[in-house]
Amino acid sequence: MSSTAHDCCLTPGEVDLATLKAIYHGHVKLRLNDEARQRVSAARQTVETILDSGEVVYGINTGFGKLAQTTIPADHLAELQRNLILSHSVGLGDLLPDNVVRLVMATKIISLGRGHSGIRLELIDALITLYNAGIMPCIPEKGSVGASGDLAPLAHLSLMLLGEGQVRVEGQLVPALQALASVGLAPFEPAPKEGLALLNGTQVSTALALRGLFEAENVFAAGLIAGAFSLEAIKGSVKPFDARIHQARGQQGQIAVAAAVSTLLNGSEILSSHLHCGRVQDPYSIRCVPQVMGACLDNLHYAARILQIEANAASDNPLVFTDTGEVISGGNFHAEPVAFAADIIALAVAEIGAISERRLALLLDSGLSGLPPFLVQNGGVNSGFMIAQVTAAALASENKSLAHPGSVDSLPTSANQEDHVSMATYAARRLGAMCFNTAAVVGIEAMAAAQGMEFHRPLQSSPLMEPLFGEIRNRVAFLDKDRLLAPDIDAMRLWASRSDWPEAVSQLLPSHPKGEV
Repeated sequence: MSSTAHDCCLTPGEVDLATLKAIYHGHVKLRLNDEARQRVSAARQTVETILDSGEVVYGINTGFGKLAQTTIPADHLAELQRNLILSHSVGLGDLLPDNVVRLVMATKIISLGRGHSGIRLELIDALITLYNAGIMPCIPEKGSVGASGDLAPLAHLSLMLLGEGQVRVEGQLVPALQALASVGLAPFEPAPKEGLALLNGTQVSTALALRGLFEAENVFAAGLIAGAFSLEAIKGSVKPFDARIHQARGQQGQIAVAAAVSTLLNGSEILSSHLHCGRVQDPYSIRCVPQVMGACLDNLHYAARILQIEANAASDNPLVFTDTGEVISGGNFHAEPVAFAADIIALAVAEIGAISERRLALLLDSGLSGLPPFLVQNGGVNSGFMIAQVTAAALASENKSLAHPGSVDSLPTSANQEDHVSMATYAARRLGAMCFNTAAVVGIEAMAAAQGMEFHRPLQSSPLMEPLFGEIRNRVAFLDKDRLLAPDIDAMRLWASRSDWPEAVSQLLPSHPKGEV
């Protein structure tokens, strides 16, 4: 938890993307608003009333999944909930990083706080206490099919409440029992309905998709700026960015991107040096930046809307409705909306990298760019950016395979009771690798474009672009002759992964406080 974290009062159903992004970056400490606390207590009372009546209700005093018809005696209900958590803790692979786990914990708190889960308030308070203390459950990344929710990873989250297994504190593994004691908590004995409420839900797939969204926003912004640098480097035409062209089509993302690029380049000496050159037919990777990147932006906004809704959703099963005293079984745990959103983000991330790689190739082709071959003097002795483009091509090509939609896959589970699943957790998890790849591609393009702009000195770019050029130069030096480029490429990958971009670009992004194109 950041030492500068500020207090955040969660209002389940109304938590916005900016707050979720702050949680991702560790900038907030959490508490639950009073209205939500009252709803949670009322729902728990409904569950207690059902237990006292002896009524048989799924999820409260029955088995689960294919065993839903099996009634569990009252003296075994606590054992049932504990066994549920233990039996479902079957995840594998690397542990989810703390930034993702923060989102998992926060969205689980939000979901339980909707007041439809029938759990005790002290269980939510324990999750909040653990979150605020920086105690992160160890959640393996693999083992969920995205319905009946993220069962295995959420079981691993729940283990720490039992005092089982390990947790992570400031990167170090600590026994869960010890971590609970450090914040004054004893291990929980889960009450009826609580184990199921903890395990059902889409919080892991949603958290992974939100990470993908936030990282996709970064590479989108970097790709837009890299494209503007490339336009400068080849002395391309700004005429295709004329607002009238884009208004005539009417696509909002396209209109916004064209305006942003025009703002970025306003006042450029490089542009003004060739205003009357008659160049209007740049390759599509330059000329169609508004059309391609605008479509990517529209995809990100659509996915963001879905994910914000899901982050606020009651997605476990069954759900408690206190107004009528009913407990109704449904399927809100099915993560199909998250899977589709993740797939849509994947398409955008792949295209941001694909068009960036084509601009990079254009920069290196002296016949099209007008720049020295491979952007280096004394070619032949020096290879310049030749093989850096090969790396970019490899990463862009890898993203094409990773972009295959996860949502079209399904394997039945639980003896065909769960006969169609979303695969949302994989669909969202693979976004991390895709954003890494695209950040590297965009970083290489920006580095190459900055190199190309050096050949136009002393002409300057615009007042907005020159500071960004300076930031690149602070990371990587001009390539006057061949040198080890791998550290430069990684430095530029980190540049493209940053989140502090000029307002002309950041205002386009879904998690911007305004959040509208």
